[in-house]
Amino acid sequence: MALIRLGFERQHLCLLKRRSSLLLKLTAVVFAVLLFCEFLIYYLVIFRCDWPEVKTPAHDSGQKTLKAMFLADTHLLGEVRGHWLDKLRREWQMERAFQTSLWLLQPEVVFILGDIFDEGKWSSSQAWADDVARFQKIFRHPRHVQLKVVAGNHDIGFHYQMSTYKIKRFEKVFNPERLFSWKGMNFVLVNSVAQEGDGCHICSEAEAELIEISHKLNCSREHFPLFRRSDANCSGEDAAPLEERAIPFKERYDVLSREASQQLLWWLRPRLILSGHTHSACEVLHGAGVPEISVPSFSWRNRNNPSFIMGSMTPTDYALAKCYLPYENTVLATYCVAAGLLVVLILVHSGLLPSPLLFGWNLLRKFKTT
Repeated sequence: MALIRLGFERQHLCLLKRRSSLLLKLTAVVFAVLLFCEFLIYYLVIFRCDWPEVKTPAHDSGQKTLKAMFLADTHLLGEVRGHWLDKLRREWQMERAFQTSLWLLQPEVVFILGDIFDEGKWSSSQAWADDVARFQKIFRHPRHVQLKVVAGNHDIGFHYQMSTYKIKRFEKVFNPERLFSWKGMNFVLVNSVAQEGDGCHICSEAEAELIEISHKLNCSREHFPLFRRSDANCSGEDAAPLEERAIPFKERYDVLSREASQQLLWWLRPRLILSGHTHSACEVLHGAGVPEISVPSFSWRNRNNPSFIMGSMTPTDYALAKCYLPYENTVLATYCVAAGLLVVLILVHSGLLPSPLLFGWNLLRKFKTT
């Protein structure tokens, strides 16, 4: 009787060890995959990004270079749109990407080119406060890093949806200054939603403000792109899909009107324009060769391959480079492979599948004997 009990206890102990070993393996796989997909992948991908070098003439070698990041269309979901899991996932991705970029790249100023929120144009006071709190958590930054934000149509509404209340609410959170100067460079942040040119009260105030500072400007940042017929001439892996590039843009909806675009070019005389809104990358030339760079969306909800622009700038020159973030497909594929590995471990432990190592060893032995 004692021998039977001893044998049973040994068998039970062996079973517990096997289960503990399986649990340990499963935990190790899950932890490793989560660590890679939710933390390490951002460091591995963004680490490859480098600040571009400005070709500064020898006599201007004393100029200080400003390192600026440009991102657009974060579209933080509100209380109406999107599933809570989708909101949680996208905001976690943006937070990790932004915080990792700050740590690795050490920018001096960050510009966000509109559509910070997805539902700002209709959100209630409480919903707005909740959205702002989430934004401030995701895009927190050290005091020595400047954060400059441009209003987009999802933040204050399109032309006939925007109101003084919505604009003031936005400007209460984000500094309303239009002219930002640093290291001998001037930047203007344009509320392009107000560039309708129809004489409305908000539009008139915005135009008067631009005219007042127009003689001091040499660089422009805005949300709506200047007028262009379509994205037909855009290229690159983060440009709009091929089937969408030839679709004509609607003036005052997809892009500014031709008249407003010409007016801004005349007033500001910029040497560079960066804009958001389209969620895709594009580069076009305006007037006498003024480049406009459309910055892709920073949110994985809008793109499989989000990115942002890195700019090295001096008072006389600038250089731009693009930094791509992890592909959504890469993360999903990693999770699928991990899930398959977990299933294999469970089947091997249950005896429903031979151990891959044992199977390979027996196959090698069989090959050698033949």
